[in-house]
Amino acid sequence: VTRSLPISLQSCQCLAWKPRPIGVWPCPRESQHVVAGYSDGTLRVFSVSRTEMELKMHPHAAALTAVTYSADGEMILSGGKDGIVAVSSPRTGMTIHVLADHKGSPITILQCTRKQYHDFGVEGGELWLATSSDRRVSIWASDWLQDKCELLDWLSFPAPAGPEGLDSLPPSLAVFYPWEHGVLVYVGFGLQKEALFYSLRKKQVLRKISLPAFATSLSLSPAAPFMAIGFGDRLLRLQPCPAGDPQDYAGHDDTVHLCRFAPSGRRLLTASHSAVLVWELTGA
Repeated sequence: VTRSLPISLQSCQCLAWKPRPIGVWPCPRESQHVVAGYSDGTLRVFSVSRTEMELKMHPHAAALTAVTYSADGEMILSGGKDGIVAVSSPRTGMTIHVLADHKGSPITILQCTRKQYHDFGVEGGELWLATSSDRRVSIWASDWLQDKCELLDWLSFPAPAGPEGLDSLPPSLAVFYPWEHGVLVYVGFGLQKEALFYSLRKKQVLRKISLPAFATSLSLSPAAPFMAIGFGDRLLRLQPCPAGDPQDYAGHDDTVHLCRFAPSGRRLLTASHSAVLVWELTGA
């Protein structure tokens, strides 16, 4: 640990790094920021170089469960345990959009991407998605400078009747697939244990990859067509896309609840109950 950020009495539930400016690498130290979501519904923006909190916002009435920056870093998207999604400006501290489409089910993932939005017949500068625990995914086109936010697609994945309450079910996880335009990958509790590749253009599932169990975490490499998938039986899988022989790894002491590729794609961070592992992907 090279530096620590101020401690809050509230529990930190989620966090995200601010993306580096377009065309700038590495990111200047003075512009490195982290946004964290807390159990009291607040968002806090920290400067990494100064190790201090720069901004505190309160866009939610429930605990935060997901947070991310917009692709250009100009907005912060946050999702709560009650399913409410808020879009806030880190420049002004104001919340400019509150979306209740997922109300009633905790938000599990928020993701933004730079995409060719005009291919889908809508206006906007980027696409973003929200996924909730009830297996619903909403995809949006937004132009933050023009204050536009338009629903592009709404997905609901079927599943058999499960036990009461969503807490006991595997999480619903969806991310944009960087190796095929207009496609996203979804894993979650469903009719089969599989990863689904859904086309936003064709409005259908293009293909499926069978999995040994329901996934508990998911990350796609930004450098090579690979997925990292975590499972509840301490298993980590590296899955080539769109097809290929998977590689399975043990080493965790519990459910692999977090997978994250580094921006270079050369390292992978995974976490379980009491272990955080960093993997070197020499062959990726």
